[in-house]
Amino acid sequence: MRIGMDAMGGDYAPREIIRGVQEGLRFISQEDEIVLYGQKERVAAECRELGLDDPRVTIEDCPQVVEMGEGPVEALRHKRQSSVVKLALAAGKGRLDAVMSAGNTGAFAAACQLKIGPIDGVSRPGIAVVMPTFCGPVLICDVGANLTPKPHHLYEYAHICVCYSQMILGVKQPRIGLVSIGEEEGKGNPLVKEAGALIREDASLQFIGNVEGRDIFGGACEIAVCDGFVGNVILKLTEGLAEGLFKTIVQEIKEESHELLPRFEPVADRIWKRHDFAEYGGAPLLGINSVAIICHGRSDHRAINNAIRVAVEQFRHNLNRAIAQQFKRQPEGAV
Repeated sequence: MRIGMDAMGGDYAPREIIRGVQEGLRFISQEDEIVLYGQKERVAAECRELGLDDPRVTIEDCPQVVEMGEGPVEALRHKRQSSVVKLALAAGKGRLDAVMSAGNTGAFAAACQLKIGPIDGVSRPGIAVVMPTFCGPVLICDVGANLTPKPHHLYEYAHICVCYSQMILGVKQPRIGLVSIGEEEGKGNPLVKEAGALIREDASLQFIGNVEGRDIFGGACEIAVCDGFVGNVILKLTEGLAEGLFKTIVQEIKEESHELLPRFEPVADRIWKRHDFAEYGGAPLLGINSVAIICHGRSDHRAINNAIRVAVEQFRHNLNRAIAQQFKRQPEGAV
């Protein structure tokens, strides 16, 4: 297996990316390889400073860097020697089995779609994220790749997510909910209504109908399908709420009694670990003809380490083959 890592992407690149790679080597075999894509002299200097001298780690020189605020189209057009573009090109030519980046999400997703291409039967890949809840993990898709999807794109996400939920999360019969403003079938915009009709007609999908935002955390479903705009708002709101609520609880305990804090710390650590994005590594871009992991812009070495674990798991489960077979089984004209 060959993994391509964007060494220049993210708030703490390249040091934290390289530290994560150093830790993530335990997930790969002696025959596998991790290729660091970035400015060669800078990446090599960081590797030397961190003591990373493993023959399984190599560097691919990419003199250009796509900044976080750049538009995807402009970045792909004018920075063809960037780590983002060269990663996707290599995967598209079959030289990499997995790619990942904590950099510009739009540019990375666009590069993967254009240079690697979708799996046969998938018209528009989507970003999925595993949301920890009291009732178990919920897979939400899309959270940012497709802001203006068509109804059949959401139908495709339902099938793609079933494969991921079964093979990676171990859910035998995942229930699918369509995110809307009400549970009733008639609620929602035209996109939701039309997508709901497509999913409802497919007997192979365990569709429970519309779900509201609160239902995602209430155990109503294991898969929540939505457009990328709604999904991204859900993701960022949840992330901010969890962090803010956690800090508030800790602060209240401190003010109530300093004696309580030592007793509460182990519990707090367990709760935080369950909801910390770094523990989940990154969000898979599902439907791409390669393993592609989009990491949080604030990813530290722990997140990168876990992203490598996630990529290896997807590759060894041969998730993309299962997704392709899923669409081959669909009757002609179903999507």
